[in-house]
Amino acid sequence: QVQLVESGGGLVQAGGSLRLSCASSGRTFSSYAMGWFRQAPGKEREFVAAISWSGSTHYADSVKGRFTISRDNAKNTVYLQVNSLKPEDTAVYYCAAATYYSGSNTDEYDYHDWGQGTQVTVSS
Repeated sequence: QVQLVESGGGLVQAGGSLRLSCASSGRTFSSYAMGWFRQAPGKEREFVAAISWSGSTHYADSVKGRFTISRDNAKNTVYLQVNSLKPEDTAVYYCAAATYYSGSNTDEYDYHDWGQGTQVTVSS
C-alpha cells in the first residue's frame, strides 16, 4: 500500500497553467504505474493521464496537447502540468498508483491506491 498526497491545485483563469504534484510515501514508487483522474461536480470520475514506471505515457483525448504527465522517481513524485486550461477542466484531480501498466491504464479499477484530491477551478 502506498500513501499519495496531491498538491498544486487552485483557481486560475482560462488559458492559464498549473502544475499538480503527487507525492508518494512508498518505497516502491518507482515500480508503480501512476495515473491522474478528475471528477467534476455531478459527473463520474474520468481518466486524464497515465505513466508507466519507465515513462511511457497515455492521455485522454480531451487533454492531449495541453496536459503532460511526468515522474521523478528519486523524489517519489508524479506531476501533471496542465496548460491552456478551460472552464470544463474544473474538477477535483486525483492521482493513483497501479501495480501493472497495460499501455493505457484508463480504468480506475486498474489502480489500488488513491490520493485525497486537489481542486482545480478555471474561471472564464
